[in-house]
Amino acid sequence: MAELKEEEYVHKVYNEIAGHFSETRYKPWPIVTEFLKSRQIGSIGIDVGCGNGKYLNVNPEIFLIGSDRSSGLIQCAREIDERHNVLVADGMRLPHRDGSFDFAISIAVVHHWTTRERRIAAIAHILSKLRPGGEALIYCWALEQGNSRRGYREGMQQDVLVPWVLQDKTKKSSSHTRQPEKPDLTNVPVQERARYIANWRKQVELKRTEEREEARKRQQEQEKNNAKYRFYHLYREGELEEDCTSAGGIVVTQGYEKDNWYVVVRKPTI
Repeated sequence: MAELKEEEYVHKVYNEIAGHFSETRYKPWPIVTEFLKSRQIGSIGIDVGCGNGKYLNVNPEIFLIGSDRSSGLIQCAREIDERHNVLVADGMRLPHRDGSFDFAISIAVVHHWTTRERRIAAIAHILSKLRPGGEALIYCWALEQGNSRRGYREGMQQDVLVPWVLQDKTKKSSSHTRQPEKPDLTNVPVQERARYIANWRKQVELKRTEEREEARKRQQEQEKNNAKYRFYHLYREGELEEDCTSAGGIVVTQGYEKDNWYVVVRKPTI
């Protein structure tokens, strides 16, 4: 059931929204950039769930292989830079040899697995690809997002379906409803003209209000029809560290950035 849910609310959705999603993903996050630039020259790593590959060229002195379950996003990565080293792969079934990488990153990916057991297994699978002592940087959406537009906060449901609204590419009509004609005041007494004009302005404003309301309803309907829902598990404070420890890793550091909890986790040397 978990795999079916992930297929419906993660894999299928990201293929459908790949192009639009990629357009919004272009600026590397500071702490991810810092982690990548702190790697030793010549290090080899993996980006699990690389999306359109925005982190693959952050540090030209390391070698980074990207993978993603979405063939649509991998296609976007190749179109952005044909030199990207990317492949389509399930994050729970990576084709790489165990113990062969110096480091890994997985940014905003682990939260898409639908059970805690599968999230821990995904982290453990990433760690299995690292050499002893290798480090992985894991980011997941936080439950504590009170200062963001999403408004998630402590006490709310942690397993949620989050809409992604596709752009409506249909051409919008430029026509407008005809406004009430301005009154002819030629034969209207001067003392009555102000009342006529005020009444006409009231009608115009009423018509404009009706048009705005109709446009708002049309937009809401379009957004409803274009919305694609993605599964997220919102991590509460401390939970990601717990999962990384349960996966067999050693937590090196943790923090919060851009509505995400992150952990640097090390694979034990023995």
